Amino acid sequence: MLFLVCGLLSSMAQEVTTQGTVNIITYLQELERRYDVKFSYVDEDLEDVRVQLPAEEDLDTILARLTDQTQLKVQKLSDRYYTLSRSRLIDVCGTVLDNYEKNTITGASVEVLGSSISMITDFDGMFRLEQIPRGATLRIRHIGYKPLYISASALVQSNPCTPIPLALLYEQLDEVVVYNILTTGISEMPDGSLQLDLDKFGILPGLSEPDILQSVQALPGIRSIDETVSDINIRGGTNDQNLILWDGIKMYQSGHFFGLISAFNPYLTEKVTLIKNGTSAQYGDGVSGIILMETHDRVDDKIFGGAGFNLISGDAYAYLPLSEKLGFQWSARRSVTDFLNTPTYKQFFSRAFQDTEVKSDNGADTDISQEENFYFYDFTGKLLYDINERHKARLSFIHINNDLDYTETANQSGRENRSTLDQTNLSFGAVLHSDWSDDFHSTINTYYTRYNLDARTSTNDEEQQLFQNNRVLESSLKLNTRYKVLTELNWHNGYQFSEVGITNTTTVTQPPFNSNVKGVIRTHAPFSELEYRSADGDMMARGGVRVNFIENLDTFSEIIVEPRINLNYALTDSWRISALGEFKNQTTNQVIDLEQNFLGIEKRRWILSDNQDLPVTKSKQGSMGLNYDKNKWYLGLEAFYKQVDGISTATQGFQNQDQFNGEIGSYDVKGIEFLLNHQADRISAWISYTYNENTYTFEDIDPSRFPNNLDIRHAATLAGTYTYNRLKLGLGLHYRTGKPYTEPQEGNNIINLNIFPNQINYQDPNSSRLPDYLRADASAIYEFRISPGVNASVGASVLNLLNKKNLLNVYYRINEQDEVERIESASLGLTPNVSARIRF
Repeated sequence: MLFLVCGLLSSMAQEVTTQGTVNIITYLQELERRYDVKFSYVDEDLEDVRVQLPAEEDLDTILARLTDQTQLKVQKLSDRYYTLSRSRLIDVCGTVLDNYEKNTITGASVEVLGSSISMITDFDGMFRLEQIPRGATLRIRHIGYKPLYISASALVQSNPCTPIPLALLYEQLDEVVVYNILTTGISEMPDGSLQLDLDKFGILPGLSEPDILQSVQALPGIRSIDETVSDINIRGGTNDQNLILWDGIKMYQSGHFFGLISAFNPYLTEKVTLIKNGTSAQYGDGVSGIILMETHDRVDDKIFGGAGFNLISGDAYAYLPLSEKLGFQWSARRSVTDFLNTPTYKQFFSRAFQDTEVKSDNGADTDISQEENFYFYDFTGKLLYDINERHKARLSFIHINNDLDYTETANQSGRENRSTLDQTNLSFGAVLHSDWSDDFHSTINTYYTRYNLDARTSTNDEEQQLFQNNRVLESSLKLNTRYKVLTELNWHNGYQFSEVGITNTTTVTQPPFNSNVKGVIRTHAPFSELEYRSADGDMMARGGVRVNFIENLDTFSEIIVEPRINLNYALTDSWRISALGEFKNQTTNQVIDLEQNFLGIEKRRWILSDNQDLPVTKSKQGSMGLNYDKNKWYLGLEAFYKQVDGISTATQGFQNQDQFNGEIGSYDVKGIEFLLNHQADRISAWISYTYNENTYTFEDIDPSRFPNNLDIRHAATLAGTYTYNRLKLGLGLHYRTGKPYTEPQEGNNIINLNIFPNQINYQDPNSSRLPDYLRADASAIYEFRISPGVNASVGASVLNLLNKKNLLNVYYRINEQDEVERIESASLGLTPNVSARIRF
C-alpha cells in the first residue's frame, strides 16, 4: 500500500512542473470530479498541452482562462457535457529578450517558416501574429544573437506574452564577456581588451549619439590632449603610434572637422575592440595601441536601416538583402557646415581657427574678417556573399573627405591670407573566410588604401605661396589560420605582406624652394601563437611571436622579432589577475609642421622610416592587472611600463629650440590605471584615475631627460548615467593636470645671430606646465516608437557645460617687430548639440 501511495505521489509530481503547469488532460479529469461534468476530446489533440493552474473560481471562468492560455475551442453541449477541440489557426505573441542582460530586443525579425508572414519586434521587444497555423515554426533572429526556432503552439499565451530569450552569438573562439563596465555595450574581455558593442550602446556624458573615437576616451589610459578624435593618446603615446583598422583595412585618416568628429559611421559598426597591451601576434604596427572596428557581417533576409541629423551633419544607412546568400550595406554622411551656421559649428570653427597670421602694416594685431567654405562627407559600402555554409566572402570600401577654403582679411589694410585644403582617404578591402572542418579555419584578408592631402596657403596678398602634398599608398595581404589542437587549445599561424609608399612634396614661391621625397617599404611577417582557454573559463593564456622582415628599396633592411604574451587567471569567482607583454615596431610616422603653416589647421604629414633621419620605431611593454567583480561592483587596477625607441623631435610636436633639428631619442612611461564602477538597475556611476610619468631621453639635447610633451601626470573622471524607461541621462566631470611646454628666458628672450631670422632663447625643454584642465559634460537621449517596426530617438548634449576656458597648448614665435609673442590654443567653449534619429 505504501509503495502504491508513493507511486501515485511521484506520478502527480511529474505532472506538475516547477513553473506551476500541469498536463491539461490531468487537469480536465480533476475538473470532472470537482464539478460533476464530462469533457469530450481527442487525446492526441491535448496530450502535449500544458497549462498554468487557474485560481479557484467558477467553472465558466476557469474554462475561459484555459481558452486564453491554449486557444482550444470549448463548446458547451449541455449543463454537464462539454467538447474541446484544437483550433487549426491561433494567435500568438512573445517578448524577445537578451538572455544575458534580460533587456528587451528591438527590431528582431520574426518569421513564420514556409509562409510570407513576418514582422519585427517593437520598441518593447514584443510581437503579435494572428491566425497562423498551430503547427507552424517561427524563426526569430537579430544581429549578434543566435537564431531561435520555436513552435507557434508554445506562444499562445497572451497575458503576459511568452518571454523568449535569445542567446548571444559568439564567433570562432566563443569568447565570453568577463565584465560589463561604465554603460551598456562596453565590456572587458578575457584577454584584457575592451570591446564596445554599438548595437547595445547606452549613453556617455557629452554624447547624444555614439561616436567611436570619442567613446573609447571614456576608458582609463585613453586621452586626447587636444580634445580631438584624430589625436588619441594611449598610455602616453602619439596618435600615429595607434593602429586603426576598419574591417581589417589600415586607416590613415580618422577624423572630420580637423579631428573634432570621428569619420566612422557607428550604426553599421557592430563591434569596436581596443587593445592597449598583450596584442595577438597577427597584428603589426601600433606601438601604443590598436583600435579595431568591425561592421555588420551577416547576410540577413530583411531590410533594416536608419537616418538622422545633428547640428553638424546628417547621415543615413541601410542593409539590403539581394538574395538568400547576398546582401549589401551602405552608409553616408555629409556636413551642413557650408550652408548652415549652427551654434555647434561656430564653437568648432572657433576651436579650429584660433591662430591667425594676419597683421596690420605695422605688425600689430588688427580686426580681421573671416570667410570659410568648409564641408566633409564619408561613404561606406560592403557586399556580403555566403558562397556556401563553409565559405564566406566580403568586399568593403570607405571614402572620407574634408574640403576647406578659408580666407582671413585685415579690415584696415586689406592684407589677406588664404588656405585651401583637400584631405581624402579611399580604401578597398576583401575577406574570404573558410571553415574547412570543425577544427580548421582560415581567413584571407587583402586591402588597398590611399590617403591624400593637398594644401595651399598664401600670405601677404599672395607674396608668398606654399604648396604641400602628402600621399600614402598601401596594399596588404594576410593569411590567418586557426587549428583546434584540443578542445581548449588553438594554434594560430599566418603570414602578412604589406607595401607602403609615401610621397611628400613641398613648393615655396618666395624664397624659391622645391622638395619631393618618396619612399617605399615592404614588410614580410610570418607569425604563430598558441591560445589556451580552460573549459571552466578560469584561465586564458596566449603566447606567440611575429617575425618582421623589413626592406626599404633604397637604404636598408632589418629583421625584427616580436614576442607577445597574454595571461589571465581567475583567483576566485570575483577576483582575476592578468599579466601582459609585447614587443612591437612601426615604419610609418607623422611629422608635425610649424604651427603657422595653414593657419595652424592641419599640420601632420605621414613619413616613412629610413634608418637615417628616422629609424624604425620599436616598443616593449609589460603590465600587471587585478580585477574584482561582484554584486554590481567592478574594480580594475593595472600597472604598466612602456619604452619606445626610435622617435624623432619632428614626430613629437616640439615647439621650442628642438623643433627643427630632428634629434633621435626615446621615451619611457610608467603608470597606473584605476577604475571603480557600480551599476544598479537604473544607475551606473564610475570614477577613474590614471597616473603617468612620461619622460623623453635625447642624448643630443641638454638636459638629455625631460618631461614628454604628453606627460599628463594625473587624470581623473567622475561620471554617471541614469536610465528611466526610455529616457537616458549622462553627466561627467573630467580633470587632468596641465601638459608641459617651454617658456622663453625672462629678460633675454631673443638670440640675435646677426642673420635672419633671430631665434628665441628658451628655458630648459618642457620645464613649465599649463594650468590644470577641468571640463563638465552632459547628455540626454529619449527613445520612442513611431509605429510597429519604426523607432526613433531625440538627444541633446553639452560639452564644457561650465564654459571653462582650458588651455590646450602654448607656444611662442617672433613677430615682424622682432618681439616674442605668446600663442595660446584654448579648448572648446560651451558647445551644445541636438540630434534626431529614426530606425527601421
